[in-house]
Amino acid sequence: MSEKEEGLKRTIGVFGLTANIVNIIIGAGIFALPAIVAAGLGSASIFAYLFCGILIILVMLCFAEVGSKISHPGGTYAYVEESFGKYAGFIAAILFLISTISSDAAIANALVGIIGSFFPLFKIKFIKILFFLMLFSGLAYINIKGIKEGIRLVKIITLIKIIPLLVIVFIGFFDIEIKNLYWESIPSLKDLGEISLILFFAFQGAESGLSINGEVKNPKKSIPRAILLSVLAILILYILIQTVAQGALGDTLATFKENPLGELANQIFGPIGLTLITIGAGVSIFGSLTSSMLSTPRILYSTSVDRVIPINILSKVHSKYITPYIAITIYAIMALLFAVFGGFKQLAIISSGALLIIYFAVSLAVIKLRIKEKKDYKPETFRIPGGYLVPILSALIILYFLSNLTKNEMITTGIFIISISIIYIALFKFKKKYD
Repeated sequence: MSEKEEGLKRTIGVFGLTANIVNIIIGAGIFALPAIVAAGLGSASIFAYLFCGILIILVMLCFAEVGSKISHPGGTYAYVEESFGKYAGFIAAILFLISTISSDAAIANALVGIIGSFFPLFKIKFIKILFFLMLFSGLAYINIKGIKEGIRLVKIITLIKIIPLLVIVFIGFFDIEIKNLYWESIPSLKDLGEISLILFFAFQGAESGLSINGEVKNPKKSIPRAILLSVLAILILYILIQTVAQGALGDTLATFKENPLGELANQIFGPIGLTLITIGAGVSIFGSLTSSMLSTPRILYSTSVDRVIPINILSKVHSKYITPYIAITIYAIMALLFAVFGGFKQLAIISSGALLIIYFAVSLAVIKLRIKEKKDYKPETFRIPGGYLVPILSALIILYFLSNLTKNEMITTGIFIISISIIYIALFKFKKKYD
């Protein structure tokens, strides 16, 4: 699909895409992560980060290869749809949208909760609804006005959220006690697997950031570079944060499950540090929302363009701003409704399984596309070295993670996929516009 056919402008470079991925991945989780990992593995936490880092790099290498070959809008959805057809694309798009919308709604509730801790007025239901309305309508307006405005906000928020974390890391090194970093024992594979499962979800988000790939300049080079830069940067940052927190707080780190970094900042800077880190958590959550509002509506747009979801209005592009304004507006409305009515527990279960299924499909897409292009290999695209080793390992690892879902979670996810499959069949039957 050419740029003209897409109707969108390619204005985003490597730094912009990297910032978008980093902004989505580093959300509220990092502010609770050190205590959770310390509770499971203690001073040996570094093993979980390295183990999980290797796993996520394998998965993201698959994203990088497929992303260099498939550059039209939709990101992860587009990778699945072009590799396995419209049915697979439809399932991937719905799973991804449900997952992201419920996540954004939960994040918005977390954000208003943080604000409410400073200003109790925001705990009132009406004020919360008004806040959600202003939040989602404001982000929608910024992103409708133009991709440059949206990515500029993402870059600013990314810097704002990372700077306090880096300050804590560098200054916190002076508070480290080496004895707190001594390994008492090497963690068992079982313990390592359980904690890595939690960490795996702390690294997720790159797939959302790639939804703007239809507006990335020189995507065959920019997408692989942005993926690898962002994942490596986040892995290093996470390891540094865990090391400083463990070294400064020792065994007590595991007891500060709600706000371990706040406690670390309190030890380093005093009460003002706790306040600043809490504000930083709010900014971080807001940052994740800005990237999500920039990225995910492009999936709605792309599914309409590809006739996977046959709703023509979703593919409309603003005549002045050249943005998918209808898709952005509808996504903002859905996120607003989910945030207002809450109750995402079941959706969260679906979300966890959904993302793993999508990751699995992208890993298989590497193999499928390589087989397809054997006679027509394009050397300008990114290719993972080592033959089929990386996509096979990635697929096996994801199956391992899926095996850790509970029986009820597996059943719930299965029922949901069957339900949207029935919807697809109905659409296919009654909408003759499908290819």
